[in-house]
Amino acid sequence: VQLQASGGGLVQAGGSLRLSCAASGSIFSVNDMAWHRQTPGKQRELVGRISSGGSTNYADSVKGRFTISRDNAKNTVYLQMNNPKPEDTAVYYCNVNIKTAIDRPAFSYWGQGTLVTVSS
Repeated sequence: VQLQASGGGLVQAGGSLRLSCAASGSIFSVNDMAWHRQTPGKQRELVGRISSGGSTNYADSVKGRFTISRDNAKNTVYLQMNNPKPEDTAVYYCNVNIKTAIDRPAFSYWGQGTLVTVSS
């Protein structure tokens, strides 16, 4: 199983950016999908999570600005970043729980990280 993240880059504060992360390989089912972020010297933190049923939860710092969504047919998770702020600058990682077979437990996979830089 591989996760391919894309969409990072430079964005102005108040603009918008969309991150994508596609899972591929031997996939039986996809459970929770999430985005985390990390800045130098800090722990990785959860940005948003979406369940297989579509329930979502967000970090307080991004509520009302970021939206997580998924396309189950494409095994892809998205993070729509509206009105980003300079403090949102970080490397963003996708994280997906995947079962590779019906008789195997779900395993947590991580994407390679994509850098988002928000300029003021």
